[in-house]
Amino acid sequence: MMTHPSHPERVAWNRTIPFILMHLACLPVLWCGVSKLALGLCLFNYFIRMFGITAGYHRYFSHRSFKTSRWFQFGLAWLGACSAQLGPLWWAAHHRHHHQHSDTEKDAHTPGLKGFLWSHMGWIFCPRYGVTHYERVKDLAGFAELRFIEQFWLLPPTLLAVSTLLLGWWLGRHVPEWGTNGLQLLTWGFFVSTFLVYHATFCINSLAHVWGSRRYETKDDSRNNWLLALVTLGEGWHNNHHRYPSSERQGFYWWEIDLTHWILRGLAALGLVWDLRTPPAAAYR
Repeated sequence: MMTHPSHPERVAWNRTIPFILMHLACLPVLWCGVSKLALGLCLFNYFIRMFGITAGYHRYFSHRSFKTSRWFQFGLAWLGACSAQLGPLWWAAHHRHHHQHSDTEKDAHTPGLKGFLWSHMGWIFCPRYGVTHYERVKDLAGFAELRFIEQFWLLPPTLLAVSTLLLGWWLGRHVPEWGTNGLQLLTWGFFVSTFLVYHATFCINSLAHVWGSRRYETKDDSRNNWLLALVTLGEGWHNNHHRYPSSERQGFYWWEIDLTHWILRGLAALGLVWDLRTPPAAAYR
């Protein structure tokens, strides 16, 4: 994969192996068949883990756009880690740096400068971006449980994969009329679901900076895109977000569908989260 010649970033090809294997693990769909349960679990695991990224890794850990308890904070971190996108401290540290230098030479994923493929996924395999910069997340690094997930970030997705496999095996053995088995449920419920979460998330780094409309004249190339907002539970209102990154709500109007916001509103009604930060009045002028 080539990058702009003025950039020293290079892909370490050995780092691409787990990523490639994750994609190859989707191939059993060609022979393991499909069932309503497998498709349902695929969609459920996509939805719940995308929420872990959008509400947890992004809006809470990266931007602190709402408050919650320490135990629910741990739950958000665990749920986000189930997506196999490294730990919450790495994710938040990188994202904060992205907002400081968005679409400039210092930004890891700038499609206008470094190309679509690099901004979509190439930068992930560059060793210089694999380091967790704890100095950028001092407000989070003091929590031992978050450092635990940061160190053992593979544990949540591994447990999810194993439990999915065991569930499929048990159902295939005891409820055969449901038409599923361990391989089928593992493939659809974990690997295909992870593949979808990966690329939906990556599209915000790539497509959301080249495709869509611009309500605000920000210093970056962020765009609002309704289609990306649907598949990422609200992250596609990217120009809104880059103008007011501290706002928990990213779809500023009722027609800008932001499912993460509405779920958080529901959790706030239950007392699980609070102090959801809103767009300033200037956002609507």
